[in-house]
Parts: sequence; structure tokens; C-alpha cells
Amino acid sequence: MEMNRRQFLRVSTAGLVGSSLAVMGFSPTAVIAETRSFKLARTSETRSICPYCSVSCGLIIYSMGDRAKNVKSAIVHVEGDPDNPVNRGTLCPKGAGVLDMIQSPNRLKFPEVREAGAKEWKRISWDEALDRVARHMKADRDAHFVASNDKSEVVNRWPTVAFLASSAASNESGYLTSKVVRGLGITAVDTQARI
Repeated sequence: MEMNRRQFLRVSTAGLVGSSLAVMGFSPTAVIAETRSFKLARTSETRSICPYCSVSCGLIIYSMGDRAKNVKSAIVHVEGDPDNPVNRGTLCPKGAGVLDMIQSPNRLKFPEVREAGAKEWKRISWDEALDRVARHMKADRDAHFVASNDKSEVVNRWPTVAFLASSAASNESGYLTSKVVRGLGITAVDTQARI
């Protein structure tokens, strides 16, 4: 396209006038040009660990809410923690989808029990659930505990129960878990890392 000097001056003047009007606030596209606010600007950060496997990747969980006494905060975003030495901000597909697991309507949030012969699950309190578990464990341990073997050697075993430990726990938590489980006499111990 050929342009003479007069056409060049007209185009340049029109561009200069248009940009000047835009700077002074006369732009019809001001709404389009307005900057968006950062979606995590008013959120609170909480550092956590991914619940899925034994790698223990670090997460940053962003929640929205003012942390008032009766206000429930909502988790709005989850991402990898770049300061975590394990994953350095990256997440696998399961870890990247942890927000969907947290917000799933099918997620079990309260203890439930189905009594013998019943077809429906009923919701119980956390205290009742822990009491029931402790009662069942005590009854089973009393019924099946093996103090000594055939050679009269002390073995202190509880062979009818197995324990699945968390592989995403810290070394200290794993050590305490092992001590408690072995102290009860449980011999079948495994971790979730093998799943």
C-alpha cells in the first residue's frame, strides 16, 4: 500500500488524537482495558501435605473467609508448594485434583455405622465412633492375644488384627505409630505406600 505525505500525516494525527482521548478517559473500551484483580488476593494460605501417596508432596491451600468465629471458610484453590523440597511446586494428576476431592459432595465427613442386620448407615459422633473402635479392639485383643508360643517363649502377639499406617506421615509420626502398634502386639503392619 502506497501512502503519500498527506495521508501519512492524517493517519498519524488520527492515532495521536485517539490515544490522547483514551488517556484522558474518553475511551469506550475502558471496561475491557481494566485490569482484573488477582483471584487469590483476599485468600489465606495454609501449607499442607498431599494425602494420596508416600511421596508427601507439599501443598498450598488457599481459603476464602475472614476467619471470624462463626464463619466457615471455603477452599478456593490448591497448588504445589514451591518451597517444599520434595516436589518443588509440582504435583501429579492426583495431587492436582485434590481440590475436587475436598469439595466432592460424596466425601464422607462424619463417622457412620451400620449396625448388624441393618441396611442403612447412621451418623454417629466422633466420641461415639472412637469409643466403639476402642471397645471392639479391646474385646478382640482379650479374645485372641497370644502371650507365649508352644515352647513357652514369651511372644506377646495379637494375630487377628492388621494395621495400615500412613505413608505420608513424618518420620516422628511414623516412629510413634510403629511403637504404639508394636506395643499392642500387632504383627501385621504395612503402609499405604504399597497401594
